Amino acid sequence: MTNLPDPSEQLLEGVRVIDLTRILAGPYCTMLLGDLGADVIKIEVPERGDDTRQWGPPFTAGGQSAYFLAANRNKRSLTLDLKSDRGMEILKALIQTGDVLIENFRAGTLEKWGLSYEQLQELKPDLVYCTVTGYGYTGPYRDRPGYDFVVQALGGFMSVTGPEDGQPYRAGIAIADLASGIYASNAVLASLFARERTGSGQRIDISLLDCQVALMSYVASNNLVSKEPPRRFGNAHPNIVPYEVFEAEDGYFAFAAGNDLQWARFCKAVDHEAWETDERFSTNPARLKNRTELVGLLNELFATHAIKHWVELCESIGLPASPINTMDAALADPQVIARKLVMEVPHHTEGSVPLLRSPLNIPTAPSEVRYPPPTLGQHTDEILAELLSIDPAEIQSLREAGVV
Repeated sequence: MTNLPDPSEQLLEGVRVIDLTRILAGPYCTMLLGDLGADVIKIEVPERGDDTRQWGPPFTAGGQSAYFLAANRNKRSLTLDLKSDRGMEILKALIQTGDVLIENFRAGTLEKWGLSYEQLQELKPDLVYCTVTGYGYTGPYRDRPGYDFVVQALGGFMSVTGPEDGQPYRAGIAIADLASGIYASNAVLASLFARERTGSGQRIDISLLDCQVALMSYVASNNLVSKEPPRRFGNAHPNIVPYEVFEAEDGYFAFAAGNDLQWARFCKAVDHEAWETDERFSTNPARLKNRTELVGLLNELFATHAIKHWVELCESIGLPASPINTMDAALADPQVIARKLVMEVPHHTEGSVPLLRSPLNIPTAPSEVRYPPPTLGQHTDEILAELLSIDPAEIQSLREAGVV
Protein backbone atom coordinates (compact mmCIF):
# COMPACT_ATOMS: atom_id res chain seq x y z
CA MET A 1 0.00 0.00 0.00
CA THR A 2 1.09 3.58 -0.66
CA ASN A 3 1.53 5.90 2.29
CA LEU A 4 -0.55 8.97 1.49
CA PRO A 5 1.44 12.17 2.18
CA ASP A 6 0.70 15.20 4.29
CA PRO A 7 -1.37 17.53 2.04
CA SER A 8 0.77 20.47 3.17
CA GLU A 9 3.52 19.11 0.93
CA GLN A 10 1.43 19.67 -2.18
CA LEU A 11 2.15 22.61 -4.50
CA LEU A 12 -1.50 23.46 -5.23
CA GLU A 13 -2.78 23.01 -1.70
CA GLY A 14 -5.60 25.47 -1.10
CA VAL A 15 -6.60 25.63 -4.79
CA ARG A 16 -10.08 24.27 -5.44
CA VAL A 17 -11.14 23.03 -8.88
CA ILE A 18 -14.80 22.63 -9.76
CA ASP A 19 -14.68 19.87 -12.34
CA LEU A 20 -17.57 19.64 -14.81
CA THR A 21 -15.68 17.40 -17.24
CA ARG A 22 -16.13 13.84 -18.37
CA ILE A 23 -14.60 11.25 -20.73
CA LEU A 24 -10.85 12.00 -21.12
CA ALA A 25 -9.47 15.42 -22.13
CA GLY A 26 -11.05 17.36 -19.27
CA PRO A 27 -10.65 14.64 -16.61
CA TYR A 28 -6.99 14.20 -17.57
CA CYS A 29 -6.45 17.94 -17.03
CA THR A 30 -8.16 17.96 -13.65
CA MET A 31 -6.30 14.82 -12.58
CA LEU A 32 -2.97 16.55 -13.30
CA LEU A 33 -4.07 19.48 -11.14
CA GLY A 34 -5.20 17.06 -8.43
CA ASP A 35 -1.83 15.33 -8.57
CA LEU A 36 -0.24 18.67 -7.67
CA GLY A 37 -2.48 19.05 -4.64
CA ALA A 38 -5.58 20.88 -5.86
CA ASP A 39 -8.89 19.93 -4.26
CA VAL A 40 -10.76 18.65 -7.32
CA ILE A 41 -14.52 18.29 -6.92
CA LYS A 42 -15.79 16.11 -9.74
CA ILE A 43 -19.48 16.81 -10.37
CA GLU A 44 -21.30 13.86 -11.92
CA VAL A 45 -24.81 13.02 -13.06
CA PRO A 46 -26.66 11.09 -10.33
CA GLU A 47 -26.90 7.32 -10.85
CA ARG A 48 -24.93 7.34 -14.13
CA GLY A 49 -21.86 9.49 -13.55
CA ASP A 50 -18.99 9.99 -15.98
CA ASP A 51 -19.60 7.98 -19.16
CA THR A 52 -16.29 6.19 -18.76
CA ARG A 53 -17.55 4.45 -15.61
CA GLN A 54 -19.31 2.11 -18.06
CA TRP A 55 -16.43 1.83 -20.56
CA GLY A 56 -15.24 -1.72 -20.21
CA PRO A 57 -14.23 -4.42 -19.82
CA PRO A 58 -11.84 -4.51 -18.17
CA PHE A 59 -13.41 -3.81 -14.80
CA THR A 60 -12.02 -4.43 -11.34
CA ALA A 61 -13.52 -7.19 -9.22
CA GLY A 62 -15.80 -4.57 -7.68
CA GLY A 63 -16.94 -3.18 -11.02
CA GLN A 64 -14.67 -0.13 -11.41
CA SER A 65 -13.82 0.65 -15.04
CA ALA A 66 -10.10 0.60 -15.82
CA TYR A 67 -10.68 3.50 -18.23
CA PHE A 68 -12.26 5.61 -15.48
CA LEU A 69 -9.48 4.74 -13.03
CA ALA A 70 -6.89 6.01 -15.51
CA ALA A 71 -7.99 9.66 -15.40
CA ASN A 72 -9.73 10.27 -12.07
CA ARG A 73 -7.37 9.90 -9.12
CA ASN A 74 -7.05 12.77 -6.65
CA LYS A 75 -10.69 13.83 -7.00
CA ARG A 76 -13.76 13.86 -4.81
CA SER A 77 -17.05 12.85 -6.47
CA LEU A 78 -20.26 14.82 -5.94
CA THR A 79 -23.44 13.81 -7.74
CA LEU A 80 -25.61 16.74 -8.79
CA ASP A 81 -28.57 17.13 -11.15
CA LEU A 82 -27.73 20.31 -13.05
CA LYS A 83 -31.10 20.26 -14.80
CA SER A 84 -32.83 21.02 -11.50
CA ASP A 85 -33.09 24.52 -10.04
CA ARG A 86 -31.70 23.39 -6.69
CA GLY A 87 -28.85 21.56 -8.41
CA MET A 88 -27.92 24.76 -10.26
CA GLU A 89 -28.08 26.74 -7.01
CA ILE A 90 -25.65 24.29 -5.42
CA LEU A 91 -23.32 24.49 -8.43
CA LYS A 92 -23.23 28.29 -8.21
CA ALA A 93 -22.52 28.13 -4.51
CA LEU A 94 -19.68 25.67 -5.12
CA ILE A 95 -18.22 27.91 -7.83
CA GLN A 96 -18.06 30.73 -5.28
CA THR A 97 -15.87 28.52 -3.08
CA GLY A 98 -13.60 27.58 -5.97
CA ASP A 99 -10.59 28.96 -7.80
CA VAL A 100 -10.91 27.13 -11.11
CA LEU A 101 -13.91 25.93 -13.12
CA ILE A 102 -13.23 23.45 -15.92
CA GLU A 103 -15.87 22.04 -18.26
CA ASN A 104 -15.93 20.22 -21.58
CA PHE A 105 -19.53 20.54 -22.72
CA ARG A 106 -20.28 21.74 -26.23
CA ALA A 107 -19.42 25.39 -26.81
CA GLY A 108 -21.98 27.70 -25.21
CA THR A 109 -23.60 25.14 -22.89
CA LEU A 110 -22.84 27.05 -19.69
CA GLU A 111 -24.02 30.27 -21.32
CA LYS A 112 -27.41 28.61 -21.85
CA TRP A 113 -27.41 27.76 -18.14
CA GLY A 114 -26.89 31.41 -17.24
CA LEU A 115 -23.21 30.89 -16.53
CA SER A 116 -21.44 32.92 -19.20
CA TYR A 117 -17.94 34.12 -18.35
CA GLU A 118 -19.37 37.52 -17.42
CA GLN A 119 -21.92 35.90 -15.10
CA LEU A 120 -19.26 33.67 -13.61
CA GLN A 121 -17.13 36.75 -12.91
CA GLU A 122 -20.03 38.19 -10.94
CA LEU A 123 -20.16 34.99 -8.88
CA LYS A 124 -16.39 34.79 -8.43
CA PRO A 125 -14.41 37.77 -9.81
CA ASP A 126 -11.02 36.03 -9.76
CA LEU A 127 -12.23 32.72 -11.20
CA VAL A 128 -10.08 30.89 -13.72
CA TYR A 129 -12.59 29.45 -16.21
CA CYS A 130 -11.34 26.82 -18.69
CA THR A 131 -13.38 25.25 -21.47
CA VAL A 132 -12.17 22.18 -23.38
CA THR A 133 -14.11 21.67 -26.61
CA GLY A 134 -13.55 19.99 -29.95
CA TYR A 135 -12.99 23.15 -31.98
CA GLY A 136 -13.02 26.12 -29.64
CA TYR A 137 -15.40 29.04 -29.23
CA THR A 138 -14.67 30.67 -32.60
CA GLY A 139 -14.69 29.50 -36.19
CA PRO A 140 -17.12 27.62 -38.42
CA TYR A 141 -16.76 24.33 -36.50
CA ARG A 142 -17.62 25.88 -33.11
CA ASP A 143 -20.81 23.85 -32.66
CA ARG A 144 -19.49 20.49 -33.80
CA PRO A 145 -19.03 17.70 -31.22
CA GLY A 146 -15.38 16.93 -30.56
CA TYR A 147 -14.10 13.37 -30.94
CA ASP A 148 -10.44 12.46 -30.62
CA PHE A 149 -10.44 10.14 -33.65
CA VAL A 150 -12.00 12.74 -35.93
CA VAL A 151 -9.63 15.44 -34.68
CA GLN A 152 -6.63 13.19 -35.36
CA ALA A 153 -7.88 12.94 -38.94
CA LEU A 154 -8.72 16.63 -39.37
CA GLY A 155 -5.56 17.90 -37.69
CA GLY A 156 -3.17 16.12 -40.05
CA PHE A 157 -1.92 13.47 -37.66
CA MET A 158 -3.34 10.48 -39.53
CA SER A 159 -1.89 11.69 -42.82
CA VAL A 160 1.63 10.96 -41.52
CA THR A 161 0.82 7.89 -39.39
CA GLY A 162 0.75 4.36 -40.74
CA PRO A 163 2.49 2.41 -43.50
CA GLU A 164 3.67 4.12 -46.67
CA ASP A 165 0.94 2.33 -48.62
CA GLY A 166 -2.52 1.50 -47.33
CA GLN A 167 -4.73 3.08 -44.69
CA PRO A 168 -3.70 6.09 -42.61
CA TYR A 169 -3.65 5.14 -38.93
CA ARG A 170 -4.83 6.84 -35.79
CA ALA A 171 -2.61 6.72 -32.72
CA GLY A 172 -3.05 3.73 -30.43
CA ILE A 173 -4.04 6.15 -27.66
CA ALA A 174 -6.42 9.13 -27.67
CA ILE A 175 -3.56 11.51 -28.37
CA ALA A 176 -5.67 14.62 -29.11
CA ASP A 177 -7.64 14.20 -25.89
CA LEU A 178 -4.58 13.58 -23.74
CA ALA A 179 -2.60 16.44 -25.28
CA SER A 180 -5.55 18.78 -24.77
CA GLY A 181 -5.69 17.81 -21.11
CA ILE A 182 -1.98 18.58 -20.73
CA TYR A 183 -2.25 21.91 -22.57
CA ALA A 184 -5.30 22.82 -20.49
CA SER A 185 -3.52 22.12 -17.21
CA ASN A 186 -0.61 24.27 -18.41
CA ALA A 187 -2.97 27.14 -19.16
CA VAL A 188 -4.68 26.81 -15.78
CA LEU A 189 -1.35 26.84 -13.94
CA ALA A 190 -0.20 29.92 -15.86
CA SER A 191 -3.51 31.65 -15.08
CA LEU A 192 -3.24 30.84 -11.38
CA PHE A 193 0.31 32.23 -11.37
CA ALA A 194 -0.90 35.41 -13.09
CA ARG A 195 -3.74 35.70 -10.57
CA GLU A 196 -1.20 35.78 -7.75
CA ARG A 197 0.30 38.93 -9.32
CA THR A 198 -2.80 40.65 -10.67
CA GLY A 199 -5.72 39.33 -8.63
CA SER A 200 -7.62 38.71 -11.88
CA GLY A 201 -9.10 35.51 -13.22
CA GLN A 202 -8.81 34.30 -16.81
CA ARG A 203 -10.95 32.83 -19.57
CA ILE A 204 -9.24 29.84 -21.24
CA ASP A 205 -10.44 28.38 -24.56
CA ILE A 206 -8.78 25.00 -25.23
CA SER A 207 -9.62 23.18 -28.46
CA LEU A 208 -8.79 19.57 -29.30
CA LEU A 209 -8.08 20.62 -32.89
CA ASP A 210 -5.76 23.44 -31.80
CA CYS A 211 -3.83 21.04 -29.60
CA GLN A 212 -3.61 18.34 -32.27
CA VAL A 213 -2.29 20.82 -34.85
CA ALA A 214 0.22 22.15 -32.29
CA LEU A 215 1.42 18.59 -31.69
CA MET A 216 2.36 18.31 -35.37
CA SER A 217 5.37 20.50 -34.53
CA TYR A 218 8.28 19.85 -36.93
CA VAL A 219 6.00 17.96 -39.36
CA ALA A 220 3.89 21.09 -39.77
CA SER A 221 7.08 23.15 -39.97
CA ASN A 222 8.37 20.90 -42.76
CA ASN A 223 5.18 21.63 -44.68
CA LEU A 224 5.28 25.37 -44.01
CA VAL A 225 8.88 25.62 -45.23
CA SER A 226 8.82 23.19 -48.15
CA LYS A 227 5.20 23.73 -49.24
CA GLU A 228 5.11 19.95 -49.79
CA PRO A 229 2.58 17.85 -47.85
CA PRO A 230 4.46 15.36 -45.62
CA ARG A 231 3.88 11.73 -46.49
CA ARG A 232 3.69 8.60 -44.37
CA PHE A 233 6.92 6.79 -43.60
CA GLY A 234 5.57 3.94 -41.48
CA ASN A 235 7.92 3.69 -38.52
CA ALA A 236 10.65 5.70 -40.23
CA HIS A 237 11.57 9.34 -39.56
CA PRO A 238 10.96 11.95 -42.28
CA ASN A 239 14.24 13.78 -41.56
CA ILE A 240 16.67 11.24 -40.09
CA VAL A 241 18.03 7.94 -41.48
CA PRO A 242 18.40 5.36 -39.98
CA TYR A 243 15.70 6.01 -37.40
CA GLU A 244 13.01 3.33 -37.53
CA VAL A 245 11.98 -0.25 -36.79
CA PHE A 246 14.21 -3.02 -38.08
CA GLU A 247 13.79 -6.79 -38.10
CA ALA A 248 16.30 -8.86 -36.17
CA GLU A 249 16.62 -12.64 -36.16
CA ASP A 250 13.80 -13.03 -33.61
CA GLY A 251 11.58 -10.00 -34.16
CA TYR A 252 11.37 -6.25 -34.49
CA PHE A 253 13.26 -3.58 -32.57
CA ALA A 254 13.74 0.19 -32.65
CA PHE A 255 17.11 1.55 -33.75
CA ALA A 256 18.31 5.09 -34.33
CA ALA A 257 21.54 6.77 -35.40
CA GLY A 258 20.51 10.35 -34.80
CA ASN A 259 23.58 12.07 -36.22
CA ASP A 260 26.70 11.43 -38.31
CA LEU A 261 28.91 10.75 -35.28
CA GLN A 262 26.56 8.04 -34.05
CA TRP A 263 26.40 6.58 -37.54
CA ALA A 264 30.21 6.44 -37.76
CA ARG A 265 30.40 4.78 -34.35
CA PHE A 266 27.88 2.15 -35.40
CA CYS A 267 29.68 1.42 -38.69
CA LYS A 268 32.92 0.75 -36.80
CA ALA A 269 31.18 -1.44 -34.23
CA VAL A 270 29.67 -3.72 -36.91
CA ASP A 271 32.84 -3.82 -39.08
CA HIS A 272 31.30 -1.84 -41.92
CA GLU A 273 33.63 1.16 -41.95
CA ALA A 274 33.01 1.48 -45.69
CA TRP A 275 29.47 2.65 -44.97
CA GLU A 276 30.88 5.58 -43.00
CA THR A 277 32.81 6.91 -45.99
CA ASP A 278 30.44 5.80 -48.76
CA GLU A 279 29.13 9.03 -50.31
CA ARG A 280 25.63 7.52 -50.34
CA PHE A 281 25.61 7.13 -46.55
CA SER A 282 28.29 9.39 -45.04
CA THR A 283 25.93 12.26 -44.11
CA ASN A 284 22.34 12.37 -43.01
CA PRO A 285 21.14 14.21 -46.17
CA ALA A 286 22.83 11.49 -48.24
CA ARG A 287 21.30 8.71 -46.14
CA LEU A 288 17.91 10.39 -46.48
CA LYS A 289 18.29 10.43 -50.27
CA ASN A 290 19.34 6.77 -50.31
CA ARG A 291 16.99 5.60 -47.56
CA THR A 292 15.64 2.51 -49.33
CA GLU A 293 19.08 1.11 -50.20
CA LEU A 294 20.50 1.69 -46.72
CA VAL A 295 17.49 0.25 -44.90
CA GLY A 296 17.78 -2.89 -47.05
CA LEU A 297 21.42 -3.31 -46.10
CA LEU A 298 20.68 -2.78 -42.42
CA ASN A 299 17.85 -5.30 -42.43
CA GLU A 300 20.23 -7.87 -43.95
CA LEU A 301 22.72 -7.13 -41.17
CA PHE A 302 20.18 -7.14 -38.32
CA ALA A 303 18.71 -10.47 -39.47
CA THR A 304 21.97 -12.19 -38.48
CA HIS A 305 21.45 -11.82 -34.71
CA ALA A 306 18.70 -11.62 -32.09
CA ILE A 307 17.26 -8.39 -30.70
CA LYS A 308 19.17 -8.78 -27.44
CA HIS A 309 22.50 -8.78 -29.30
CA TRP A 310 21.75 -5.55 -31.16
CA VAL A 311 20.34 -3.72 -28.17
CA GLU A 312 23.36 -4.62 -26.06
CA LEU A 313 25.76 -3.61 -28.84
CA CYS A 314 24.02 -0.26 -29.26
CA GLU A 315 24.06 0.33 -25.52
CA SER A 316 27.80 -0.39 -25.42
CA ILE A 317 28.51 2.35 -27.99
CA GLY A 318 25.93 4.87 -26.80
CA LEU A 319 23.31 4.49 -29.53
CA PRO A 320 19.55 4.42 -28.84
CA ALA A 321 17.89 1.04 -29.42
CA SER A 322 15.11 -0.91 -27.74
CA PRO A 323 12.95 -3.99 -28.03
CA ILE A 324 9.35 -3.12 -28.87
CA ASN A 325 7.70 -3.89 -25.57
CA THR A 326 4.14 -4.98 -25.09
CA MET A 327 2.39 -2.95 -22.38
CA ASP A 328 2.96 -5.60 -19.73
CA ALA A 329 6.65 -5.78 -20.64
CA ALA A 330 6.93 -2.00 -20.51
CA LEU A 331 5.39 -1.88 -17.04
CA ALA A 332 7.79 -4.59 -15.89
CA ASP A 333 10.86 -2.88 -17.36
CA PRO A 334 13.63 -2.31 -14.78
CA GLN A 335 13.70 1.44 -15.46
CA VAL A 336 9.93 1.74 -15.07
CA ILE A 337 10.17 -0.21 -11.81
CA ALA A 338 13.09 1.93 -10.60
CA ARG A 339 11.10 5.10 -11.29
CA LYS A 340 8.12 3.59 -9.41
CA LEU A 341 5.71 4.45 -12.21
CA VAL A 342 3.21 1.80 -11.11
CA MET A 343 1.67 2.07 -7.68
CA GLU A 344 -0.92 0.21 -5.63
CA VAL A 345 -3.35 2.63 -4.01
CA PRO A 346 -5.87 1.94 -1.22
CA HIS A 347 -9.48 1.96 -2.42
CA HIS A 348 -12.45 1.87 -0.10
CA THR A 349 -14.43 -0.74 -2.08
CA GLU A 350 -11.65 -2.61 -3.89
CA GLY A 351 -9.08 -2.92 -1.12
CA SER A 352 -6.57 -1.42 -3.53
CA VAL A 353 -6.26 -0.54 -7.22
CA PRO A 354 -3.16 -0.37 -9.44
CA LEU A 355 -2.51 3.06 -10.96
CA LEU A 356 0.18 4.84 -12.91
CA ARG A 357 2.13 7.38 -10.88
CA SER A 358 2.21 10.98 -12.06
CA PRO A 359 5.28 11.71 -14.23
CA LEU A 360 5.54 15.13 -12.55
CA ASN A 361 8.55 14.19 -10.49
CA ILE A 362 9.12 17.07 -8.06
CA PRO A 363 11.16 15.66 -5.17
CA THR A 364 10.78 18.81 -3.05
CA ALA A 365 6.97 18.66 -3.33
CA PRO A 366 6.07 15.19 -4.59
CA SER A 367 2.79 14.63 -6.36
CA GLU A 368 1.00 11.72 -4.73
CA VAL A 369 -2.39 10.06 -4.62
CA ARG A 370 -4.40 11.61 -1.80
CA TYR A 371 -7.66 10.24 -3.16
CA PRO A 372 -8.02 7.09 -5.26
CA PRO A 373 -10.47 7.35 -8.18
CA PRO A 374 -13.80 7.85 -6.39
CA THR A 375 -16.90 5.73 -6.56
CA LEU A 376 -19.92 7.61 -7.89
CA GLY A 377 -21.02 10.26 -5.42
CA GLN A 378 -18.63 8.97 -2.78
CA HIS A 379 -17.98 12.43 -1.32
CA THR A 380 -21.38 14.04 -1.85
CA ASP A 381 -22.34 14.34 1.82
CA GLU A 382 -18.81 15.37 2.81
CA ILE A 383 -18.59 18.17 0.22
CA LEU A 384 -22.06 19.59 0.83
CA ALA A 385 -21.49 19.69 4.57
CA GLU A 386 -17.90 20.93 4.43
CA LEU A 387 -18.23 23.64 1.77
CA LEU A 388 -21.88 24.70 1.90
CA SER A 389 -22.80 23.83 5.51
CA ILE A 390 -25.81 21.77 4.38
CA ASP A 391 -27.02 19.59 7.24
CA PRO A 392 -27.62 15.82 6.98
CA ALA A 393 -31.41 16.15 6.96
CA GLU A 394 -31.33 18.51 3.98
CA ILE A 395 -28.83 16.30 2.17
CA GLN A 396 -31.19 13.37 2.64
CA SER A 397 -34.04 15.49 1.27
CA LEU A 398 -31.91 16.42 -1.77
CA ARG A 399 -31.15 12.76 -2.31
CA GLU A 400 -34.81 11.76 -2.12
CA ALA A 401 -35.63 14.51 -4.66
CA GLY A 402 -32.94 13.22 -7.03
CA VAL A 403 -30.94 16.43 -6.86
CA VAL A 404 -27.85 14.56 -5.60
